[in-house]
Amino acid sequence: MSEWLSANIGNIIVTALILLAVFFAVRSIVRAKKSGKSCGCGCQNCAMQGKCHEKKEH
Repeated sequence: MSEWLSANIGNIIVTALILLAVFFAVRSIVRAKKSGKSCGCGCQNCAMQGKCHEKKEH
């Protein structure tokens, strides 16, 4: 086991860094979506018109 680990430590580190980057990217997208900051265009022609910027009732 230790031979395999020492032979592949570079691949393991690179894979872990890529997975970490993907995790943070997905987390950022989910957080932006939940807070309503995910759209980058006008709402007139959007298929989700009225859904991402729902009016908040006080």
